[in-house]
Amino acid sequence: MVAFLGLSLVPLFGALLSNSNPSTPNEIASDSAPESPYKQIQDEAKGYELVLEREPENPTALRGLVEARLQLISVGLSDVQELLDPLDKLARLNPQQTQYTVLLAQVQQQAGDPEAAATSYRNILATQPGNLEALQGYVALLLQQQRPTYAIEVLQSTIETAPQANQLQPGSVNVPAIQLLKGQVYVAQQDYAQALELYDRLIAENPQDFRPVYAKAVVLKEQGQSDQAQALFSQAVALAPAQYKDQIQATAQQSAPATPPPATPSTEEGPE
Repeated sequence: MVAFLGLSLVPLFGALLSNSNPSTPNEIASDSAPESPYKQIQDEAKGYELVLEREPENPTALRGLVEARLQLISVGLSDVQELLDPLDKLARLNPQQTQYTVLLAQVQQQAGDPEAAATSYRNILATQPGNLEALQGYVALLLQQQRPTYAIEVLQSTIETAPQANQLQPGSVNVPAIQLLKGQVYVAQQDYAQALELYDRLIAENPQDFRPVYAKAVVLKEQGQSDQAQALFSQAVALAPAQYKDQIQATAQQSAPATPPPATPSTEEGPE
């Protein structure tokens, strides 16, 4: 998977867990050594909890507790519910750092409260309609709820109101990135005709942008149109900055059908 289309339908929460130590609970149970890294993380979490008993809004302790519990959740030593309280406090204390609210929303979704998750996303989008992390999370939630039509409506509304938003705050809404996310929604619904029409339009509007070329190649590869896909992969390689060329070539050479790649939401044309 290549991480430069600009957006992803993969939740940030899942990405954070996938980056944690992959040891299994059984492996941990068999590791009784006092220097076990998980015992150390558990002790750190307890230390942060003690600090928060005295200082409930200590930002360092809240961040430390979230990080420790994320690692413990990834190996089955904590529960997602235990993230809700510290994340809610971090989100309220840091309204400008919207990554906390995005993560809170995805934890709320994982905890079985999609309405709370939707509210968290909408709270961000009410003041930052072009926030790509919130848009991708909200769209992923809507797709999980089998509401693709509404997901497209949300994205299209954001695109249509972008001129006014960008007039108030230049560059706040990255229309090409949102168009690419819209294409991913079509692909997720196997509406390949709509996706290809969108990618063709983006290619015509900005022929030097490698991302829609790459996205179209991925779709054609999924459909078994290998020759056309390989030609587009080659074109994407020619257009892409040097740091992405190898990734495109690796995707082109994969024998299994590819899918639109996950990426950290960004206004840049590249991975984090």
